[in-house]
Amino acid sequence: MTSVSPFPVLNNTHHPHEGFDASRDLEKKLQSVIRGEVRFDPASRALYAVDASNYRQVPIGLVIPRDAADVEAAIAACREFGAPILARGGGTSLSGQCCNVAVVLDFSKYMHSIEWLDPGKKLAYVQPGIVLDRVREAAEEHHLTFAPDPATHSRCTLGGMIGNNSCGVHALMGGKTVDNIHSLNIALYDGTKLSVGATTEEELSAIIAGGGRSGEIYTGLRRIRDQYADLVRKRFPRIPRRVSGYNLDELLPENGFHVARALVGSEGTCVTVLGATLHLKPSPPYRRLVGLGFADPFIAADHVPFVLEYKPIGLEGFDGMLVDFMKRKELAVDDVVLLPEGRGHLLVEFGGWSAEDADAQVERFLQAIAQTPAVVRSYSSAEAPRVWHVRESALGSTVFIPGEPHGWEGWEDAGVPPEKLGSFLRETFKLMKEFDYRSPMYGHFGEGCVHMRINFDLESEPGIRKFRTFLDLATDIVIAHGGSISGEHGDGQARAALLPKMFGPELMQAFREFKALWDPLNKMNPGKLIDPVNVYEPHENLRLGAGYESKKFDTYFQFPDDKGSFAEATLRCVGVGACRKKNPGTMCPSYMATQEERHSTRGRAHLLWELMERDVLDRDWGNEQVREALDLCLSCKACKRECPVNVDVATYKAEFLAHYHERHSHPLRDYAFGFMDRWARLASIVPGITTRLANMPLQIPGVVSLVKQTLGIAPQRELPRFAAHSYQSHLASDARSQAQVLLWPDTWNNYYHPRVLQSARQVLTDAGFAPYTPKQHVCCGRPLYDFGFLKEARGYLERVLQQFAPQIDAGTTFIFLEPSCASVFRDELLNFFPTDMRAKRLSDQTLLLSQFLAQKAVGYKPPSLAGQQIVLHGHCHHKSLMKMNDEFAILMATGAQVEMLDSGCCGMAGPFGFEKEKYEVSQTLGERVLLPAVRMASPETLLVADGFSCREQIAQSTSRRALHFAEVISSLPRQHS
Repeated sequence: MTSVSPFPVLNNTHHPHEGFDASRDLEKKLQSVIRGEVRFDPASRALYAVDASNYRQVPIGLVIPRDAADVEAAIAACREFGAPILARGGGTSLSGQCCNVAVVLDFSKYMHSIEWLDPGKKLAYVQPGIVLDRVREAAEEHHLTFAPDPATHSRCTLGGMIGNNSCGVHALMGGKTVDNIHSLNIALYDGTKLSVGATTEEELSAIIAGGGRSGEIYTGLRRIRDQYADLVRKRFPRIPRRVSGYNLDELLPENGFHVARALVGSEGTCVTVLGATLHLKPSPPYRRLVGLGFADPFIAADHVPFVLEYKPIGLEGFDGMLVDFMKRKELAVDDVVLLPEGRGHLLVEFGGWSAEDADAQVERFLQAIAQTPAVVRSYSSAEAPRVWHVRESALGSTVFIPGEPHGWEGWEDAGVPPEKLGSFLRETFKLMKEFDYRSPMYGHFGEGCVHMRINFDLESEPGIRKFRTFLDLATDIVIAHGGSISGEHGDGQARAALLPKMFGPELMQAFREFKALWDPLNKMNPGKLIDPVNVYEPHENLRLGAGYESKKFDTYFQFPDDKGSFAEATLRCVGVGACRKKNPGTMCPSYMATQEERHSTRGRAHLLWELMERDVLDRDWGNEQVREALDLCLSCKACKRECPVNVDVATYKAEFLAHYHERHSHPLRDYAFGFMDRWARLASIVPGITTRLANMPLQIPGVVSLVKQTLGIAPQRELPRFAAHSYQSHLASDARSQAQVLLWPDTWNNYYHPRVLQSARQVLTDAGFAPYTPKQHVCCGRPLYDFGFLKEARGYLERVLQQFAPQIDAGTTFIFLEPSCASVFRDELLNFFPTDMRAKRLSDQTLLLSQFLAQKAVGYKPPSLAGQQIVLHGHCHHKSLMKMNDEFAILMATGAQVEMLDSGCCGMAGPFGFEKEKYEVSQTLGERVLLPAVRMASPETLLVADGFSCREQIAQSTSRRALHFAEVISSLPRQHS
């Protein structure tokens, strides 16, 4: 193997700006001039210490501006104290651009409006914090689009895209961000404000003649153009994906001296963007997708030039290892089957202005590709989204693969001429083999851009030296192929020190002169991309670094998928920010409501990792700022499924609270809600009598108000009342049936809604089964997790394993009606007892009613509901851990018209929505989709929601009664409103 690098491994090399020591005075100044928010507390600084890269730098503080005036005031205050500045959007940058020892300006919370959109001129003016999907949605109303569409389109901001020069799948059709910018409004560190765009020679002369700061800047820009024009033409790679360096080519006469475009991709090192005028482009409405399979990815890459001759609007590629990892992680498993046979894949998309146009393009292509060794598959309009889902699952398929070492960013983004892609990949993978590195590959093959996450060792000094040596040699391969070391993700810290190899000393000097024109004091994201002294090296500021070892703590959960370590589990978050979207899906409801980083899955995971591993936060389970960040987590478990790396904040929250409350006593409300099964059991000791007594206080206004006030329950909420007779009270005896199924009497349906259990029993009887239900009290302990009662929760499960050992060992199916109870046995049970085979069997034997009917009840046919309208809302745990497919299919089989809402979390989430301080968030979430849909439904429409909490939210917010799935398909008379 090639010898290791002589480069030093120094994870904390000092740069001058890191010595800023006036934080407190600066904070006071900012608070006096900013209308938005100013946060210099440890938790906020810890939250913004990382982006989606390998790097970590703790910022000076955070400013969340409300408008451009706030931005200007923040810059002025920072200038007064000499503090550096870092503008940030979605924080999804992969090269370290968005972490630095600076004052971070987060534009995403408030500065996210589309100020105007002119479909005639195909232009729109936006604030920097607007998310790309919002722009595209508005543009699509006029059959237009903003062409670049990176994988982070649901959460990346236009300011971030401009800073990074982002691309995406359809940059093949519409170009990079730089190609779609009309003009920018910018602010400089010295207070200068400018509007910049394309500049004619006459305009350029007039600006220079006008003097002042503008004249000075434009004089310098003209000098750079004139001095370096021939070198730029010679040394800049002529490829679709040159993202490295500054865009000095945009200053050339043939490109219109476009100052705005020259600033695109400058990664916050020159100016702060206040607003942008975007070019919008017509979007072909008719799309067709073709899949190609080849013997290996190199052969697939060899065929890229051939495919490009047929003018696709998208051409993506990936290898067989990615598909293998996808299967191991159970990602897109239902969709992978649509891929054509092969170990190298291309997805080719065509777009037309009519169906006939799109079909003709595909037919012409299919005739040509038939002459190649490709295995070809054309996709229907129903199949195409599923195949794209495979491609979009790529990132999650490269991170935290069971049995594999961690893969990291660091060499994931080179771009080469598409006609040289096959050669480039062969040489790169040969080099990786020499270094004992491996990684799946995927990316924008049509533009010669490939992504990987290589198994670098970033935790030991030899490993980091080896990593640094590899970067140098890999860069040589890119340059030999006429490529760019960044094809999409930017330079930041990951590639800044490699730029001299790519551009040479003269162009590096030109870059430094360009930066100095805008930022002569070097206060804009210093040390990243271009620096007048030294940029950070790729091996500095590593989040892990030499000597890193995840801390081990005694925990209640065992974290079997994370080396038995809570700290290792929190390291799962790699910052891609999928939790920062507004829709679709469920993750992350609290972020959707608050737009706060600390209330996102990513923010919480980062805070917990910082608590365990670093020194910004007090390393104490009693940390209040961490508790506050977790407080609005609804424990919906959406992140466990929707997060590409399966971060599981619901589990992390329960573990943290268990230790937190070893230091802080529980409030009374925790006991009231957490042990609901006990209070329900007590209330039902004498059916009809004790239940009436228990319900009586809830019927006396003064008393119920006192109860709510004492427990901290929202006055707007109604406390559910116990049914007069529980379901179990009607059972004749506890004689154990030899039937194959056990119908679980969960607390909610047993003590509050026994009709649901009665309906389920009837369904199972009609399907030919004789379900057994235990007469004695049983409970999974679900509410205990919300408050950190993990010792007690474990005890509940130990009793279940002991009590039902005969049924478990006999292979009896346990049928659940409440999704949140079923999820305990699917999820938490195995985290408590990962090596207990009986626990594993119970988990495998746990099914919801719909799953049982679809998978086990051979020949089952639901009743006819032809003509009936049904609106179906899925419980979060149902969607996260078990999927809604079976329930939807059975309801469709009734002949009903079924609308399954993409409603996310209902907002009630067990006790969450009852708590006084969370009521507003609860209602905000309900009003996103679910509650408006319920109000719009006709009185005859059946509302279906299996979750007790979901039905309560609907009932208390709309006065409509939702039914459980069992009630809808039961032959018992139905009750609904």
